[in-house]
Parts: sequence; structure tokens; C-alpha cells
Amino acid sequence: MPDDEVDRGRTFGAVARAYDDHRPAYPGAAVDVALAGTPARARVLDLGAGTGKLTRLLAARGLDVVAVEPDPAMLAVLRERSPGVEARTGSAERIPLPDGHVDAVLVGQALHWFDLDRAGPEMARVLRPGGLLAGLWNGGDDDVAWVRELGGLTVRGRRVPDDPAGGGDATPHPGAPWFVDDTEDRVTWSRPTTVDEHLADLATHSWALLGTPADRDAVFAALRDFLTGRVADAGGGFTLPMRTVVRRSRRL
Repeated sequence: MPDDEVDRGRTFGAVARAYDDHRPAYPGAAVDVALAGTPARARVLDLGAGTGKLTRLLAARGLDVVAVEPDPAMLAVLRERSPGVEARTGSAERIPLPDGHVDAVLVGQALHWFDLDRAGPEMARVLRPGGLLAGLWNGGDDDVAWVRELGGLTVRGRRVPDDPAGGGDATPHPGAPWFVDDTEDRVTWSRPTTVDEHLADLATHSWALLGTPADRDAVFAALRDFLTGRVADAGGGFTLPMRTVVRRSRRL
């Protein structure tokens, strides 16, 4: 992975609480797709767990969850807001678990940050044979015309491009000799939100964190004008069509 991508993946700790407060959770239907075929009491690794957005959903299902996250600020929020969950410092390239320890590895909004040449064999190592690797990515449903238009406004005029898959596009999984059956599903859903909340969410994205204040303010002003003029009600509320991409493969 190029150094600039690694740096982008380490920007979120500075806004860890805002990240947890404003980023969307994952819909239950997408988590169902991700976990399909796993045992009812599966041992699951949430890898690159961030502040625990996915961790908490897995724990609420009664699964045996261990969360692994490299950023100390993100991990501190995870431990604070996910009491009772085993949480460890580590990375996808050096997972602090023994061989064959988990039935599934789930990765929420993070697989695109991994060095897959190193992370692929590591994820395979901690999975039991036949175990599941699933990545999940939230994003606006760009099958909806105004959502596509809104997305276009987020890139117009700014100098920091999107990260490799941060806009919600799935990263292909490592293949043989580690994994097979790489498949992709999409779950559509709706997120009730407000203009201010949507901008607070976007403020935790790497392009906003790395951009200049002037660039960020100009993009946010254009987004606010669009949303208040075209979509939001008098109180600033609107419903954002969403889709979660779920990519799954199986350990050989």
C-alpha cells in the first residue's frame, strides 16, 4: 500500500468520538448477509474495528466477538462504548490471535486500508478452515439520481481525492491460496438524518480531515445549499437512501 494511503488510514483517531457519534451503523440485513452460514454462537473477529460501530452489532447478537484496532484513540472509544467486548491492539497485517481462532473475520469500512499482500495470509491464518471473510461498506445509494448529484458535489473543487474505496466501493478479497468464492451483495436502506448531521458525518472522512479548511468549507457550503434547497424539510431533516455493499469469501 502506498505511504499516502497508510497516512490516510491513520487520520481518524483525531476525530474518534465524532466518528462514532456521526458515522452510520450497519443495517441488520447487511450483517445477516455478512454472517450467513456461520454458527449461531460463532467466534468473530472485527478487524480494523475502529470505534466499534460493527463490534456492538455483533456483540448484541450474542456472538463471541474480539475487536482488533491499531489506532489507540479509536480503540479507547471502542473500549469505553463496548463494555464487556474483548478488544486488542493490532492490525490486519499482524493480528494478535492464534491460528484457527475464529469462525469469521468481519471488516467494516476498513478493508481498503489493508496491505492485502500481508493481511491476506494473516486473516487466513486466524480463520478456521472454511471460515468466512466479509467486508462491509456503507454509502449513499447512487442508483438514486439526487444522491448521485449530491456525491458529485462532494468532489467538485476540492484538491484531496477520495480514498481507494472510502466512498463505499468494495475491495476485492485476496484469492487463492487463501480464499475462494468472492461474491458481492448490496443491501439498500434509508437513513433519517439532518443537514447538520450529514455534514458532521462527512467531516470525519479522510478527504475532509486532510483538506484545507477553505476547500472543506466550500464543499460543505455547496452541500448545505443543495440539501436545504432540494431535499430537506423546514427543520433540516431528510431521509438519505443508503446501500451497504457486503463482500464475502471463504477460507480454503
